[in-house]
Amino acid sequence: MKVAVNVSPILFRRGDLPRLVHSVLMESGLAANRLELEITEGVLIDDFSRAVSILRRLKALGVQIVLDDFGTGHSSLWYLRAFPFDKLKIDRSFIADLGGNQQSIAIVQAVIGLSRSLKIPVLAEGVETKAQHAFLTREGCDEVQGYLTGRPAARDRGLCRRRRKKIDCRNAGPRQVDCRIGPLRVCTYGRRFEKLRRRGAG
Repeated sequence: MKVAVNVSPILFRRGDLPRLVHSVLMESGLAANRLELEITEGVLIDDFSRAVSILRRLKALGVQIVLDDFGTGHSSLWYLRAFPFDKLKIDRSFIADLGGNQQSIAIVQAVIGLSRSLKIPVLAEGVETKAQHAFLTREGCDEVQGYLTGRPAARDRGLCRRRRKKIDCRNAGPRQVDCRIGPLRVCTYGRRFEKLRRRGAG
């Protein structure tokens, strides 16, 4: 089971985020390799050197760093060269246009191809139709997220109050959960994930 937390630019810039994350991990008992911190390109724009320094300190804790909404904003390839992200998430706006927009199709294909070359897993957000799912499977996307695989879940009362599921097609694999842990309270919830086979994989 993994925990994914969306980190806003405000939270990223304010205070000592690595120390906060370390404190939360110690308090909650969550293994660092089970925590995914999702950031957008917005946190990298103002002070890139400082942002990369913070990301390296976070990665040194053992947590996973995910670049969210890739394809929007500045989408600088420099970011991918400057920091070893653990996952890319393709913005839902490109997935929504897969039905008839050739530019969106080309961009999604390019991002998947780029991620494969860089050996970075890629996840497509906002998958709502079987046609989108089939296209992403053919192109070798690693994971999909959206209403096609699961609607928002109800809130729970435990430590992990906002949750989403992650499904491995091969063996009905582990769940992935969005949580509120301590002061890290910016997250999405109720999204189900499906892990896809890469094209040509066993």
